[in-house]
Amino acid sequence: MQLWILLKDFIQDIRTQKLRAFLTIVAITWGTLAVILLMAFGEGLSFRMQEGLLNAGDMIIRVYGGQTTIKYQGLPVGRNIRLIEDDADLLKKAIPQVSAVAPGFGRWVRMRNGDTIAGTHMEGVYPEFEFLRRMYPADGGRFLNGQDLKERRRVVFLGGEIAKELFGSTEVIGQTVYIDALPFTIVGTMPKKLQTSMNNGPDDRRAIIPFTTFQSIYGHKYLNELIVKPARVTDGMLVEKEIRRVLSRKYQFDPEDDRAVPMWNFIENQKQGEKVFIGINIFLGTIGAMSLLIAGVGVANIMYVVAKERTREIGIKRAVGAKRNHILFQFIFESLLIAAIGGFFGIMISLGIVKMMWMMPVSGDGAMQFLGRPLISHSVMVTSVLILTLIGLLAGFFPARKAANVNPIDALRYE
Repeated sequence: MQLWILLKDFIQDIRTQKLRAFLTIVAITWGTLAVILLMAFGEGLSFRMQEGLLNAGDMIIRVYGGQTTIKYQGLPVGRNIRLIEDDADLLKKAIPQVSAVAPGFGRWVRMRNGDTIAGTHMEGVYPEFEFLRRMYPADGGRFLNGQDLKERRRVVFLGGEIAKELFGSTEVIGQTVYIDALPFTIVGTMPKKLQTSMNNGPDDRRAIIPFTTFQSIYGHKYLNELIVKPARVTDGMLVEKEIRRVLSRKYQFDPEDDRAVPMWNFIENQKQGEKVFIGINIFLGTIGAMSLLIAGVGVANIMYVVAKERTREIGIKRAVGAKRNHILFQFIFESLLIAAIGGFFGIMISLGIVKMMWMMPVSGDGAMQFLGRPLISHSVMVTSVLILTLIGLLAGFFPARKAANVNPIDALRYE
């Protein structure tokens, strides 16, 4: 019954302040729209950037051979540290926090299919490379397996772009491609993926062959890199430190010399990226909240006018025993209801815009692949609702306090 009375009073107030109420609700709708969309685009950008980083290396540490820059036990600076295949087993046995270690070779090669020639960076890897670098095959194909490695098969896994460049739209699985004049059978291709970090070009243009095949053809001894995956993400920095400790003992260099074995720690890069994008989202949310704050001034304006017009009514209520808290609650309730109505429309329009954005095709390597996929996450919705609630409370509290503090005798004299 009490709720019905509050709603009845609210409807009556809206009727007497139609234009103001309409403009205020529009302002609340616009402010809510600004908050949600700005945060949704920020959330989408953050997700795409982080996804692009993971597509280059899924929570891994890439270890390279380097050159010493610190004297160690009488040994001079400038010594080359060159990693070998046995180092993979050494690290896995010596560091319990490591779940996988994969060695890899690399070199630039020339590929040919008939008269079509393309240059690319080719790598010789272990099968684990598929998961460590997110190089998943397209339908109908496969990545390299243990048998390929064991038998030194001349098979190759190609990035989608290089495959298209060499074969056009032809089905390539099972086809033969010549790499540095040697025939290789294509066992799989990789569909296009978003990549925000890379070395020697994107994976879309990569050629991947078994580690043992690469070694038997080119006779390489020294690795291009070691890929190390910690068992737990939280052990990223510990594993990095342990890698240096173990390798420094073998190759005789100062474990504090980070140039002796340079590392690319994707785990730490992602953590730093998350912090940056949290800051961006807070900034975008604050900008949107400014629009909502202005709309809140409109709500407060309406409530002040309502309080003034209902001064005599408030005086009567107080005179017959209405408590101050009842008056406060009535005005705050109406303020929150206006904010809720505007917020509802703002949320619905935002959801519609985001849905439309996802229906639009995104192709190429332009900015739209990052900005064209906004995300309305739980954090975005919770933040928007909290801001709306806060605006509604603040916009209603001060007019409500003024109305509740009215002296009943003065209010009854008010015309």
